Amino acid sequence: MSDENKDFGDKAEESAREFSEGAKKTANEFTAGAREAFSGGGQENKKVLVGILAIVLGSLGVHKFILGYQKEGFILLGASVIGYITVCFVIGGFILTATAVIGLIEGIIYLTKSDEEFYNTYQVGRKPWF
Repeated sequence: MSDENKDFGDKAEESAREFSEGAKKTANEFTAGAREAFSGGGQENKKVLVGILAIVLGSLGVHKFILGYQKEGFILLGASVIGYITVCFVIGGFILTATAVIGLIEGIIYLTKSDEEFYNTYQVGRKPWF
């Protein structure tokens, strides 16, 4: 009976080792896939998201906040708020038009760049304006 228990123990140990190796292989494949998905796929999505938001809400600086440019985002947001406050005067209309044109131009620039060029310029190179 001792030999049977030893054989059973050896088989159980071998099965556990095979399972462990399979689990490690699956975990490594999952990690590699996740890295690829989060590093490569996010660039295009962020480019499109930021480009569309720059065109639609560019005067408020939303696209700057998403790219991580807080100072530039607050500049656009502050200029827009000042524009809305002074809209009853003629100057407010010019300020709002200027911030909207900045957002439109930046949105077009973002969307016309390749994914790699956008990523290198605005996310790695940290170029805040145009």
